[in-house]
Amino acid sequence: MNNYLFPILAVIFGVALAIISTKKRMFNTRLLLSFSGAFLLALTLFEMLPEVYEHLDTKLAGLFIMGGILLQIVLEFFSKGAEHGHIHIHKNATAFPWALFISLCIHSFLEGFSIHDHNDMVYGILVHKIPIATLISMFLLRSNYNKIQIASFLIVFALMTPIGTLISNTVDVVQDYVHVINAFVIGIFFHISTTILFESSEGHKFNLSKLVAIILGVAMAYLI
Repeated sequence: MNNYLFPILAVIFGVALAIISTKKRMFNTRLLLSFSGAFLLALTLFEMLPEVYEHLDTKLAGLFIMGGILLQIVLEFFSKGAEHGHIHIHKNATAFPWALFISLCIHSFLEGFSIHDHNDMVYGILVHKIPIATLISMFLLRSNYNKIQIASFLIVFALMTPIGTLISNTVDVVQDYVHVINAFVIGIFFHISTTILFESSEGHKFNLSKLVAIILGVAMAYLI
């Protein structure tokens, strides 16, 4: 049940953080992003990568992982990097951001497949979604979109990961290709997590706080 509930709770918690955030939010968000990037990357290496290479030909697995990296690059062309904390919504915009919405939904849907055989990956998704949901909520709440549009955006975004998990657990055709799909998801996670680690500090400076956050993320992923 937690596999379906945790991704939704992550978005709810992210929205709550956005509502109560203070002027120091960027500092806190950057540290949380660093932690989440390290945690997600480590869990992907510890949990998903060995199993994919166990069930697929090594060169084929590498090809699918590269495909996932390229897919995420394409998605970010439309989302402008929202998956790793870059939100570009103009405060005065009134047209619903369909490109951002669709790309984030595709990303979140594919995330759900990683939870199929890897129960620990739900914690990686949980930690990854909180800062992203926080940043998305901050910008949506400051935009000129009406409350129904904002609520619909966040509700669908929250539900996409559990829907992906549900399909991976119940649809037989999907289960036959779950390792191929997971290879693509690994590529997506690799791209997102490494981008977060390189871009989550001001001016790309590597400071002690960020180092501690990264070490904690890796250590917690290893101990799970």
